[in-house]
Amino acid sequence: MATSDEGAVRGHQASDPTLGVDSTPGLESELYLAEAQRLAHEGSWTFDRAGFAYWPPELFRMHGLDPTCEPPTVEEYLGCVHPQDRASATDLIEGLWAKPLRFDATRRIVRPDGEVRYIRYVGVPVFENQSLKKYVGSALDITEHELVTQELRRREAYLAEAQSLSHTGSFGWKPDTGEIVWTEETFRIFEYDRREKPTLDMVFQRIHPHDRALAQQIIDGVSSSTDFEHEYRLVMPGGAIKHVHVRGHSVSDSCGNLEVVGALTDITARKTAEGKIQRLIDAGILGIYFANLEGEIVEANKAFLQMLQYERQDLVSGRLRWADLTPEEWREYDQRAVTQALADGFFQTYEKQFLRKDGSRVSVLLGGALFQNSSEGVAFALDLTEQKRAEEKIRISESYLAEAQKLSHTGSWAWSPEQDIRYWSEECYRVLSFDPRDGLPRFEDFFQRIHPGDQPGFRELIQKAIREKTEWETDYRIVHLDGPVRDIHVVGHPILSTSGHLVEFVGTVIDVTERKRAEEKIRQQELEVRQMLDLAPQQVAVFEPDGKRLFANRTALDYIGVSLEEYRQRPGNAVRPGEFLHPDDRERNSRAFSESTRSGGSAYEVELRIRGADGNYRWFLSRYNPLHDDKGKVKRWYVAATDIDGRKRAEEKLQQENVALREEIDKASMFEEIVGTSKPLKAVLARIAKVAPTDSTVLITGETGTGKELIARAVHKRSQRSVRPFVSVNCAALPPTLVSSELFGHEKGAFTGATQRRLGRFEMADGGTIFLDEVGELLPDTQAALLRVLQEREFERVGGGQPISVDVRVIAATNRDLNDAIENGTFRQDLLYRLNVFPIEMPPLRERRDDILILVEYFVQRYSNRAGRNIRSIDQKTLDLLQSYEWPGNIRELQNVIERSMILSSTDVFSVDELWLSNRTSLQASRIETPPTLNVGARTEREKIEAALAESRGRVSGPSGAAAKLRVPQSTLATRIKALKIDKKQFKFR
Repeated sequence: MATSDEGAVRGHQASDPTLGVDSTPGLESELYLAEAQRLAHEGSWTFDRAGFAYWPPELFRMHGLDPTCEPPTVEEYLGCVHPQDRASATDLIEGLWAKPLRFDATRRIVRPDGEVRYIRYVGVPVFENQSLKKYVGSALDITEHELVTQELRRREAYLAEAQSLSHTGSFGWKPDTGEIVWTEETFRIFEYDRREKPTLDMVFQRIHPHDRALAQQIIDGVSSSTDFEHEYRLVMPGGAIKHVHVRGHSVSDSCGNLEVVGALTDITARKTAEGKIQRLIDAGILGIYFANLEGEIVEANKAFLQMLQYERQDLVSGRLRWADLTPEEWREYDQRAVTQALADGFFQTYEKQFLRKDGSRVSVLLGGALFQNSSEGVAFALDLTEQKRAEEKIRISESYLAEAQKLSHTGSWAWSPEQDIRYWSEECYRVLSFDPRDGLPRFEDFFQRIHPGDQPGFRELIQKAIREKTEWETDYRIVHLDGPVRDIHVVGHPILSTSGHLVEFVGTVIDVTERKRAEEKIRQQELEVRQMLDLAPQQVAVFEPDGKRLFANRTALDYIGVSLEEYRQRPGNAVRPGEFLHPDDRERNSRAFSESTRSGGSAYEVELRIRGADGNYRWFLSRYNPLHDDKGKVKRWYVAATDIDGRKRAEEKLQQENVALREEIDKASMFEEIVGTSKPLKAVLARIAKVAPTDSTVLITGETGTGKELIARAVHKRSQRSVRPFVSVNCAALPPTLVSSELFGHEKGAFTGATQRRLGRFEMADGGTIFLDEVGELLPDTQAALLRVLQEREFERVGGGQPISVDVRVIAATNRDLNDAIENGTFRQDLLYRLNVFPIEMPPLRERRDDILILVEYFVQRYSNRAGRNIRSIDQKTLDLLQSYEWPGNIRELQNVIERSMILSSTDVFSVDELWLSNRTSLQASRIETPPTLNVGARTEREKIEAALAESRGRVSGPSGAAAKLRVPQSTLATRIKALKIDKKQFKFR
């Protein structure tokens, strides 16, 4: 096991246990043996289980022991062994008897005088009768040899390290035998495993294909040249390229054998750097030129030529010197640079100007150096044109910034806790009342200008900001030298290094004196306004956009019995006022606030009950008015609540009395105006009873005079809307140009004559019922608006843009056949679907003959009471006459006949003149279900109807329809058209 430079032990044990020696005594003289051992610094020894049996004088001298003493014991021997080798020596001795082996080991011995010697021990086991008897061996002092070996290894290590650091490996090559020797660094450069034996094939495998011919040429010329040097490229297994420089020398030995030795240097880094430099020269980022001390320009790159607008030949021809390119006022700077370059080999960069070919100037940053041992040098010129422009922009920006700071009374600053104040802007000096001509003040000088009352708090804030390295902001007062005190607002921001160390604070100071005064004035005004609000009889409150409470006046606070602070802290807000608002009003208040918020914040009012300090609720009219910012968003809600409790209680009392009166009237006359007991009428009344409690839309159809409006009123009276308005509209009576205005209202100025806002019939009927009589007469555009109301429950006034929501039940009536109107294109089919949710058809009076007698008695009693007369009986002939009549005008015609008779009759017996009944038919004839005719022959009737349809383009109803032209009821004409099988559509497009 070999010893290292630090003293590790070298040595090994033989692995063959059969290598023993015979005990036959030696034949040589002990004297000769001893002398030989002394000269060779070698001694023999024997070692048995008791210890060393034989120890010659030479061994005593080697170990520095007394030769007159007995051989050393094992303990004495181990005491001589170097402390670092003692453990291994002990293990060796202890293992001799456990496993008999030949051994060869080197140990360091420390002599009594401190000298360290290297001793090599070789021993073999001796056997007698196959039994281990002892060990014999020799000890050799190898100190000088070991020291030389260690020195050689140290030098080899230094050489290997030097080659590694310089990326240089050495090699040897014998062309005759092909033997090649490489150092470790050479293996690393070629990236081969050093366990491989180098060959020329291995070298050529790495050489770049384009460089192999050159390498082969060098190898072939080795025999004729003693020295060679060249560069070539290596291609590594991973594809990387290396550049190497090879330098070699060939020598011949005494026998004439040729051997080549040399060095191989990896110059990849240098080549890469040269490539970068060349790319820099070619890139055009820097202008580069080469010149000599005589003033001649030797070479220049493209960027420099473009910078000065010269051709290459203009500069390198010698006609122009670099001094000619420099303005007169800059040549002194050039001369200083030359002087520095001669002294130091380079000159510091400086700004200068060059003259262009056209006479203009270009600003550059120039730097350069002289080549070593040469009168030539290189200079680098960076074009500063863009930089100068940027600096000019910065200068202008800084002037703008300075002006802005002056106008806004804002100064900027930088302060380092370690280096004191580092920067103040011009405005900072003015704001803080310092003279910029005196230079930057010390922090303590500035601190003394702070008002004494603000100094402790300011210093504490600064110390905290330094400790926590955080942003800070505060207000303080500064006392100017001439006496005035100004209010200052300061903001500081920490600047930290990459390691988190506080470098400095930067920030701004703003003179807020005027703002403070304005704020104080506003506070005074607010105090005055608050006092006025506290004296106001109304309750006033202010809320944030989300409804959070901000303020309530004294009247409001006294009413609810809390302080302003308690009012703010109590649960609730403008949307949910909590304990103060009546539970039944909370949902309504929340809904009103939400609807206003969704519409962008519009003013609204709502009636609410608010609990007072005594626990009782009173009615208030609360008006909510928003305050918007410049973007239209709500900033504040202002609420004024007016006590309307007295009015509300009076209204409630009146309403209760009204309801009671209505109930009495309804009980007495739910169907008082609908007279009759016939089956058709009872069927209609049964349908009324079913549909009335719902909110469904009802369509009432029937001939003219059958009492459709009475049916609509009956539906309203028996509905949950009976206490709300019933608004009746005769659509046929409205002028076409005013239909929309009548139904939906109009805004002021919507059309000529609209001098004020007018509510439409739908708004008047909000919460109740609207009855649209003769709905078939509506124009198409009005039908579309009505359809929207039915679908969306909202509309817009004429001339308005804000949708208005209504809660209205719609009941419509018509004597027209709407299906025919749809076919004629005068009525919308989708509107019919919306109206015809629950149809009720009123039977004509001719189908209610059982009700004629009752109706006659009802109308006779009604008109006699109105006229103040007493009718005792009805003439039997008159009754027969009335019952046999067809009543094309239905109940309205019967009513008119009775009223006329009541006016003309002078007796107490009611009778009717037969001549008053036009187109009279007998009772028997009326009972035969034949379609009505136009009192002309069939052919003539058909021709008349077709002529009227052609003139009206197939339209039956309406002022310009065929029925009006023929002067017959629309229902009669429709029946005749159906009986004669006339296709009215054929006349539509004639």
